Amino acid sequence: MQILYFTITAVLLYVFSDWLLTRIEAARGKTLKHRSLVFLVIIMVLAVGSFKVIEILTAA
Repeated sequence: MQILYFTITAVLLYVFSDWLLTRIEAARGKTLKHRSLVFLVIIMVLAVGSFKVIEILTAA
């Protein structure tokens, strides 16, 4: 069941990270120079945190 939680969370994190990056670019008024790197940082930070929470909650 834990794998299902990780998979669903990964998809949601991808969508949210893309949305957040688009919002950041809209606020700046132009595309970021290193867009892929910024996307990677956003999704990595969110993934590490959320996957740790899932691990803690399902470790019962």
